[in-house]
Amino acid sequence: MSIPDTLYRGRFAPSPTGPLHFGSLVAAVGSFLEARTRGGEWLLRIEDVDAPRCSQAAADSILRTLEAFGFAWDGAVVWQSRRVAAYAAALEQLKQAGRVFPCACSRKELADSMLAPDGAALYPGTCRHGLPAGKVARAWRVRVDATRITFDDAVQGCIESDLAQEAGDFILLRADGLFAYQLAVVVDDAAAGITQVVRGADLLLSTPRQIFLQHCLGLPTPAYAHLPVVVNAAGEKLSKQTRAQRLDDARPGQALWAALDFLGQQPPPELRAASCDEIWRWARLHWRLDRVPRQRAAQRAEETP
Repeated sequence: MSIPDTLYRGRFAPSPTGPLHFGSLVAAVGSFLEARTRGGEWLLRIEDVDAPRCSQAAADSILRTLEAFGFAWDGAVVWQSRRVAAYAAALEQLKQAGRVFPCACSRKELADSMLAPDGAALYPGTCRHGLPAGKVARAWRVRVDATRITFDDAVQGCIESDLAQEAGDFILLRADGLFAYQLAVVVDDAAAGITQVVRGADLLLSTPRQIFLQHCLGLPTPAYAHLPVVVNAAGEKLSKQTRAQRLDDARPGQALWAALDFLGQQPPPELRAASCDEIWRWARLHWRLDRVPRQRAAQRAEETP
């Protein structure tokens, strides 16, 4: 089922594990401009479902930075931590349909499993037909049979995935009692009526899993556009783990200009010293998604050797 092309609705969904950095800004700028230039809404969701890794301080910092950079979102901020009941209802629906099964395997027991393209352990199917004798369920997994997912990404082109070979039976409810990102994002996007997901290409391999879950739950499938991920000189994605520098709320213009440049929009050099308002005015008039480079990762121009 596809969402009809009526009111465009996009979103930005950061995880509050640290302050926003340049890579975050690129994703925010791309999703914001695609929504605004198509006369649509832009929603903000704080993806704090993984509670141990998230903090309120980081969430507050994200909100302050977005405001300092001139972003304006529609409606109230959605917090995943307040939507656990919706995820539980979706999991129950899948249980009733026989789409999921309990799993007793520990991370240590799966350590020797083959690796999926995203580096995760490919589940060998140990509990697929029932829990082994004496074992107790730790998590719940969705049953992935021979399934090929194909979708047309507005930036990356046609993407095909043999989900059983590339993802296997993936987790929806973790051993620590927390719902997995894959389930939460599918439920949230459907509840918000998201028509297109514009985000970083680091999540490209998650998309077939999310489309599969949409099919299982009878939910609409939005369009997708995966922007190039910003990497450092070592080829690592900018993140808290790679010590990415936080955005400077006091000097937003230069970073905003650089984000547009990274996204292939060719902003005039004289806009480097302009205010956020001037840069946004130019960006709204000139934004084109088809100018975004068709690559999955790239360095920021001034950091390229």
